[in-house]
Amino acid sequence: MTDPGRLPPSDEMIIDGISTAGGAHCETTALGVLLRHAGLDLSEPMLFGLGNGLSFIYWDSKQQDLPFLGGRVKPFVLTRNLSRRLGLELRVQETASARKAWNHVRSSVDEGVPVGLQLDSHELEYFGSRVHFAGHVVAMYGYDAERAYLVDTAQQGGAVSTSLESLARARAARGPMSARHRSFTVRAAPDMTVAQIIPSVIPSIITCAEDFLAPPIANLGNRGIRVAAQRVRSWFDRVEDPGPDLAVIAGLMERAGTGGALFRNLYRDFLTECHELLDGEPGAGLIEQGRDLFAESASLWTNVAQLIEKAGAAGRPDDLDTASRLLEDIATIETSAMTALRSLAEFASDRDRS
Repeated sequence: MTDPGRLPPSDEMIIDGISTAGGAHCETTALGVLLRHAGLDLSEPMLFGLGNGLSFIYWDSKQQDLPFLGGRVKPFVLTRNLSRRLGLELRVQETASARKAWNHVRSSVDEGVPVGLQLDSHELEYFGSRVHFAGHVVAMYGYDAERAYLVDTAQQGGAVSTSLESLARARAARGPMSARHRSFTVRAAPDMTVAQIIPSVIPSIITCAEDFLAPPIANLGNRGIRVAAQRVRSWFDRVEDPGPDLAVIAGLMERAGTGGALFRNLYRDFLTECHELLDGEPGAGLIEQGRDLFAESASLWTNVAQLIEKAGAAGRPDDLDTASRLLEDIATIETSAMTALRSLAEFASDRDRS
């Protein structure tokens, strides 16, 4: 395959001063790169929390090889949420043309502005897990005649590169969660400081809690976790080969983070930062309560992933029954956490009236 955006040998551009340390999650890693270059340095948990990133989805259909468990909102929803919350300038470009898509990205980098890309991680040459996932996000900060220079998660290596051909394939991928060669840039107001985000903290927490507790369909939010608890018992009959298939599901949950502890740990750390920012303010105790419950929940998610992997390796369906019971416990814990956090609305209303 020939990349329609293939460059002549003399063309290259690398943006100086890019922070290339990878984070725990792809979209917040990319957002961190773009915002730090724009002058706003927020922690990864703060980006995740202010973007209302925490959620849950259980999804399964005849078209899927394996059931999907997701622990966050849909790809790119977090970026849109964060931009609205903080008043960021978000510029998004999508096109069916690979050439136009490359020109969009190249123009941004040539202007010294790193750009976020949504693509299929399966096509990236450096990627450790060869699984199709078209909701993956990276930050691109340079290119030459052969390669694109990216920032990905710490697990994938942080500062990485891939051939222009593989990047073109990854951006052109279709299927669940894919986008049409999506690229984006974000800009913050030049005088924006970390202190200015404090008024956004409680509204972000309340919105996330309300969405989690009142999902539009049963597969989402706290209801979705209970659906997963019911369905996991039947996975030996659902998958084709329980040994490797359950190992893949467990690996995606715990190490790729789609539905395991990763996002619960990020939200725990977000609430920890919020508690420090609001220490002594009304509602700080509720934030602390939510933080402690998500810390407990994260630990149980790790146990669930381990049980699923053990079930496949040992051929023991009983381990899935135990995982099911833990998922019910998780649903109860996270419902309690979000109920407490939702009640922050009472303090917000009192403050507005005063």
